[in-house]
Amino acid sequence: MRLLIKQFCLLLFITGVHAQVQEEVNPPENIKTIVFRGPTEDQFPVIQLGETMTLEFDDLTASEQDYYYKIIHCDYDWTPSQLLKSQYLIGADNQRIIDYENSYTTLQPYSNYRLTIPNQNVKLKVSGNYLIEIYNMYGELQFSRRFVVYKDLVRVGGTVKRSRDFNYLNEKQVVQFRINTAGFPVVNPKKEVKVALIQNHFWPTTLYNIQPQFTIGTELVYKYDQETSFYGGNEFLNFDTKDLRSPTFAISNIEFKDLYHHYLFTNDFRTNQPYTYFPDINGDFVVRTLQGEDVSREAEYSKVHFSLPYTNEIGLDKVYVVGKFNNYALEEENLMEFNPDNAKMELSLPIKQGFYNYKYVVERADGTIEPNFVSGNYHFTENNYLILVYYRDFGNIYDSIIGIGSVNSRTISN
Repeated sequence: MRLLIKQFCLLLFITGVHAQVQEEVNPPENIKTIVFRGPTEDQFPVIQLGETMTLEFDDLTASEQDYYYKIIHCDYDWTPSQLLKSQYLIGADNQRIIDYENSYTTLQPYSNYRLTIPNQNVKLKVSGNYLIEIYNMYGELQFSRRFVVYKDLVRVGGTVKRSRDFNYLNEKQVVQFRINTAGFPVVNPKKEVKVALIQNHFWPTTLYNIQPQFTIGTELVYKYDQETSFYGGNEFLNFDTKDLRSPTFAISNIEFKDLYHHYLFTNDFRTNQPYTYFPDINGDFVVRTLQGEDVSREAEYSKVHFSLPYTNEIGLDKVYVVGKFNNYALEEENLMEFNPDNAKMELSLPIKQGFYNYKYVVERADGTIEPNFVSGNYHFTENNYLILVYYRDFGNIYDSIIGIGSVNSRTISN
């Protein structure tokens, strides 16, 4: 018996050591336009337990392949939790996605797949971090996306202020917030409560492990400066291809070859320019078309051409075009190339009709990523911040989410 206990403990230790952070995996080139949302328009599902979310994507092979989904529950640090599937799911995952249709009267054929959760096969039991994985018929992982499920048990309120650090006075934004736990028993908030602070639904820059600065009665107060600060960035650039044949303010001309080609006006470096307010949707995109009613299968794909002047500061560094439409991926497909004929960095991407936000990101030769080298950092920039409140009571084996808060820098103050 003692030997069995030792072996069991060793197994738990090995499992804990090898628990990997569940990062989002981006799809192969044949899968495009992953739309993943809850009740809001934001393509970042933050749903209350019991609410519905929808995942939709296109397969450009149009071969009606079979795709399957799996759901993983994760802890605060995005490692898989110790819960069994039966403890966080009602029913079973690893089911085939049966809701799909082929595109209709489009130059680029594709199959559109749609998955809604909860459905007749599976429902979610507990709150927390989740990862959904999509596999093909051969059991190969195609892509994965994070989502968040919460219970509305505590109140969260906050505000966005300018940094008090003189070095970043005009570049950074600081999020200050309070968590009111009235009606919810919290004995040791520094041990039981954790928060994650997310700018524009972008996981890589999320701030973790922020302790409450002090407590006032049932309120946990986070009134930091540096610990909860983010670079402001700049408003995203955008274009709209809802009308295939009509150029908009961002599109210089349109050509028809194998597909429609939309050539955007050449963008400028905005780093040293004065800040200009320009409404955006914080990196997101919306599929829409004037050429049909069912945007999921009647919207066309066109080749969108991006260009940026080459400068000596870029040198041999890499420049990427990113946005929520490609999950901010830094991959070969969205890497710009230098055109010696016009001294510009250029890129063309197949993108489904709609309204899109995008930006340029620079990767230095040493691997350093500079997300705002082209766009600049300004404290005036309109950004959205999501506050996730996690809770683990003594003896619990997973992190639940007991509340969320959302603040915007549109009303930033000193």
